[in-house]
Amino acid sequence: MRRRMLFSTLVVTVIAVMLLGLPLGALTYKSVYSANVNALQREAEVIGAEVDAQLEREGQIQPDELADEHSRLYIEITRAGNGEPIRTGGWDIDPRAPDAPSTLDASATSESGAEISVWRSTAQLQESVINAWLGIASLSLLAIAVAVGLAMLQARRLTLPLVDLAATAERLGSGVTTPWGHRYGIPEADRVAEVLDRSAERIAGLIATERHFATDASHQLRTPLTALTMRLEEILAESNNPEVVREEGEAALAQAERLVETVESLLGRARKSQHPEVEPVPIDDVLQQCVDEWDPVFQQEGRSLEMTGSGGLTAMTVPTDLSQILATLVENAYKHGAGTVTVHRVEAGQSVRIEVSDQGDGIPEHMSGRIFEREVTSGNGTGLGLALARHIAESEGARVELIQTRPTTFALFLPSSAGGLTKITGPV
Repeated sequence: MRRRMLFSTLVVTVIAVMLLGLPLGALTYKSVYSANVNALQREAEVIGAEVDAQLEREGQIQPDELADEHSRLYIEITRAGNGEPIRTGGWDIDPRAPDAPSTLDASATSESGAEISVWRSTAQLQESVINAWLGIASLSLLAIAVAVGLAMLQARRLTLPLVDLAATAERLGSGVTTPWGHRYGIPEADRVAEVLDRSAERIAGLIATERHFATDASHQLRTPLTALTMRLEEILAESNNPEVVREEGEAALAQAERLVETVESLLGRARKSQHPEVEPVPIDDVLQQCVDEWDPVFQQEGRSLEMTGSGGLTAMTVPTDLSQILATLVENAYKHGAGTVTVHRVEAGQSVRIEVSDQGDGIPEHMSGRIFEREVTSGNGTGLGLALARHIAESEGARVELIQTRPTTFALFLPSSAGGLTKITGPV
């Protein structure tokens, strides 16, 4: 594109210079020619005056004196009544000869009636014309050079945005979604750059959403899969006991159904920006389900999981989301805590509070303010669980807070359904 712009500019400039320069050259030639002819005419008149002065002073014409004073002319003087002309001048070439060079001529009549004819070579005229044409050509070349230089600057100014935009598009295609923020002072190019930057931000958001979904899904599915594996191992160990196999099989089937619900919840959260639809949920059922899933895991470690507090409470939430939040808090207490883990529920005004605490050493003070940030952990965890739990809670109008560092106690605050609410979309 840059070459085409330069070539087209050069062609247009050359045509414009020719359209202006050729007529200007012709006018220059005509002007120089007229100036030389007029100068020769004045010189003939001057010679006539000199001839009259010589005749008046000496009674005759002095050819040698005229030749010395006018060395570049061929002069022919014809006196009135005397048919024989006097030829003189410093130019000794007869302009009437067949091989004579090109000449300019002029004539004048003196006051005494003498006819003065003068000739001069056109060499000076040609030199003047050539010098004028060289000046025009130099200015034309300068104009072309300036035009090409400006065209190069303009071509670079116009093509640089295209090169940058192509590079930006290629970066987007390769997965690099950081906006460049380049602006070029060209409205059209700036508009395209703004659109590409916004596209980069949207693509970055989509990639981040997919990445978060992958990490969140792997984190949220790991614990249910572990529980399901334990159920299946129990079935294998008690394969000779039909009652145990049946009981564990039903539990495994229920666990598999909850896995499906968890996957659907994660997919829905990744695809939708709106808040989920909350409804009154008896929290005892969800808490008991969580205890049943985790109790075998705690028993294997010689620890216990207890549920205390007020029963029969109902909160505005989504059962699947509540199950995920509780599983995350219990898993955090299992991995990073010690001793008995207690799940305590209580009604506090317009909310239902569920506390999960353990008997471990607690959380370091320097970590307490960042414990809910993604990929921040005080141990060997992923740093995703608490951040995801808080995000899920906030999406439905609940809160997850660290209310005590030693021993570690997390609290989930859920809106109470005591006001008779049925279903609400968005935070309560």
